[in-house]
Amino acid sequence: MQSPLLTRISSLPLLLRSTAMDLMVLAGHLLLYPTGITQEQPIPHPTPATPGAPPVLPTEGRAHPPVLLLHGFIDNRSVFVLLRRSLRRHGWRHLEALNYSPLTCDLRRAAELLGRHVEEVCARTGHRRVDIVGHSLGGLIARYYVQRLGGDARVRTLVTLGTPHSGTRIAPLMSAHPLVRQMRPDSGVIAELALPAPHCRTRFVAFWSDTDQVMVPAETARIDHPDLIADNVHVSGVGHLALPVNSTVAAGIRRALTSAHSAEGAESAISVA
Repeated sequence: MQSPLLTRISSLPLLLRSTAMDLMVLAGHLLLYPTGITQEQPIPHPTPATPGAPPVLPTEGRAHPPVLLLHGFIDNRSVFVLLRRSLRRHGWRHLEALNYSPLTCDLRRAAELLGRHVEEVCARTGHRRVDIVGHSLGGLIARYYVQRLGGDARVRTLVTLGTPHSGTRIAPLMSAHPLVRQMRPDSGVIAELALPAPHCRTRFVAFWSDTDQVMVPAETARIDHPDLIADNVHVSGVGHLALPVNSTVAAGIRRALTSAHSAEGAESAISVA
């Protein structure tokens, strides 16, 4: 059996490569960041062909429900440019990337605001349920909405990318920020999410990477809860920042959004080494 030291040494090239890719993604994202500062404007209802007819809903009758994309800490909707393009190219028509305020200091409050937006999207599109893809903190906000605020009535599938479901121990000095404290393993939010959640109707798909250096330990991005329908998808060699832009992860997200509910606790594996 290989020792932990040898395991770390053997994985070093993969870690270095994923770190280099994360730095490249960061550089590109900094260029795009200004384009995502403002909130996205909703798609207007098309004008009915016949005067007096009811409004034409933009996704009525289509196979895919609306997909809401929710970014991570100190980020904005521009992080989803490539994922959005991938989904649209494969048939998704109603995609909205949401911004929550950079001044947000309470995850619970952000989850309440997400719930209001979901209701608005359902009313505007005529769909009863939506799917959500959340990166990092965005996934935790969405999970809180689903699990603690009754959002399972509206969210069919929640996909999380590098989300600290059990809390992350990264950067203790950053804990001065309230949102970072809420992502720590000993936070009240993490304790609430560990509480029973019987009859939760949402399916969860959690992508976690063995080289995600923001998730400490990496396995904290898994969902391990006895009451939740959760698939944990292991991604090899993709850093935290690269998860929303990686093409293999995008393909996995598309499969997650189209697949039927699978057995609780099933484990998939994706390698991009």
